Amino acid sequence: MFQELVINSRSYRRFKQDKQIERETLWDLVELARLTPSARNRQPLKYFLSCDPDTNSKIFPCLGWAGYLKDWEGPAQGERPSAYIIVLGDTEVSREFWCDHGIVSQTILLGAVEKGLGGCMIGTIDRELLREFLNLEVKLEILLVLALGEPDEKVVIEEVKEDKDIKYWRDGEGVHHVPKRHLKDIIVN
Repeated sequence: MFQELVINSRSYRRFKQDKQIERETLWDLVELARLTPSARNRQPLKYFLSCDPDTNSKIFPCLGWAGYLKDWEGPAQGERPSAYIIVLGDTEVSREFWCDHGIVSQTILLGAVEKGLGGCMIGTIDRELLREFLNLEVKLEILLVLALGEPDEKVVIEEVKEDKDIKYWRDGEGVHHVPKRHLKDIIVN
């Protein structure tokens, strides 16, 4: 059921790093992205795929992880993603990417869940360092990084409490809690 895919598509930040993802799986996920709607049907997005541990080790230090968890520097060795898809905007096709990168990223993450994987959409990126490490052409704007792997953490959704705090947090057992606003609070009529 589609609702289950959405519920299970959480922002996972700890993975079973030793569980490899095949390049063919990344191709399958990008095929889903290729089929999504695109503003004005421009299709300006390109993708850099990595399931190679050496390349992954270059991508990882360019990323920021879980801004609300101030005392956590990100996944430790052994918990890191086993694959990445970097969503790029080709500025020779268009200078405006509208919401295309959000649409394809959510589609990829839903496809990952269907395959028993999880992921995290990351926007905190040292773009210049990543461009240098991966030798990306200047015309390719780094929009988002999707970290992928077999999740190695429990993420639960809960209702926002009376204090209206929406910040995610981890409890003493390492369970990641994600508060969501009530439906009655987001429908305006």
